[in-house]
Amino acid sequence: MNTLTYRILLNEEPEGGFTVIVPSLPGCITYGEDLQNAMDMAKEAIEGYIEVLKEQGEPIPDDSKTFEYSLTLAD
Repeated sequence: MNTLTYRILLNEEPEGGFTVIVPSLPGCITYGEDLQNAMDMAKEAIEGYIEVLKEQGEPIPDDSKTFEYSLTLAD
């Protein structure tokens, strides 16, 4: 079994919970009531997305060679 790595973005929602976006898997978005639930839901969403890609014979993207850096700019 290959190990796949995915970068996820967690956006805290004003009404509570977190929206999770997986940038390298277009349309792969989910929600969790708390941080742990959001992580669990992200894993489930990614696994389902990959399953569909495999069924369709599509390549499986992977973020293992992606580096992320946050820049903060003053106004």
